[in-house]
Amino acid sequence: MAAFEDAEICRDMLENVPVALCVVDLQKRIVFWSSGAERVTGHLRHEVLGHSCIAEPLLHCDQPGCEFCDEHCPVACAMKTSQAVDSSGFLRHKDGHEVPVRIRAVPVYNQHRSIIGALSTFEELQAGISRERGEGNASSPDYEDHVTGVASRAMMQAHLQAKLASLSPGNYSHWVFLVKVQGLAHFRASLGTEAASSLLRLMVRTVESCLWISDVVGRWSDDQFLLLVDGHRKEGLEALRARIRRMLAAEGIEWWGERRSLPVLIVATAAESGDTVESIVQRLHKLLPGGSGCVPGDAGCAGGSAGS
Repeated sequence: MAAFEDAEICRDMLENVPVALCVVDLQKRIVFWSSGAERVTGHLRHEVLGHSCIAEPLLHCDQPGCEFCDEHCPVACAMKTSQAVDSSGFLRHKDGHEVPVRIRAVPVYNQHRSIIGALSTFEELQAGISRERGEGNASSPDYEDHVTGVASRAMMQAHLQAKLASLSPGNYSHWVFLVKVQGLAHFRASLGTEAASSLLRLMVRTVESCLWISDVVGRWSDDQFLLLVDGHRKEGLEALRARIRRMLAAEGIEWWGERRSLPVLIVATAAESGDTVESIVQRLHKLLPGGSGCVPGDAGCAGGSAGS
């Protein structure tokens, strides 16, 4: 037991565990960085030790306009409240892409029970999803989009069918939105799969921030998302569409020092009694302006072009 009281031995053990561990002091300077943290982020220990996580854009949370490195971040909250904090968000990998993670932060105390910093762990969500799928029945439908984490096409079909079955004549309580990302194939070919995936994840988080928890977002095709929205709200369909458009227009990812974004088209319709999944999707596609690119000045168009 005496051997394990040696601080250097304990530190060496922690540094080499596969779990991603990070410890910061009260000024949010990184004082500990495990091998697991190196693996998840691509940042080596000597590159981050002593650096402020406020100055280094490593962490980004899942709330619009909020970063982990502010007064609302899990680390800051853990130190301020003396409580453990659990959150989810995205780490910025050294290569430039985002890594979806679950972050847990706890306060660190000295021998006098004064808080001197915080310890945080970050667990890759994507890796966990992949393992669960691998262990599941290979013949089972894939109900989650592996890139964005939202419902897959199969799951969205099931949600839509269930909602349509509950509709009665004159009941327009469910709205369906189609968000089409313009130029995604070219964006992916030019900047790579990780850049495209990061942008799609950002768009999904932005859309979800506009919706209720009971609403459903699903990936319908490579560049299209469907939103199944509860129509029992004060905000009208067009007002909601406009708000989602404004939010997406302000979003973009930082990729190798440049801001990157893509325009989107947003159309919407109310589900009606007698509708089928096919009739709704067909109606939504007819609402797209010619099924072509974004028409300048079109009300359903949002965002800038790649590289803007």
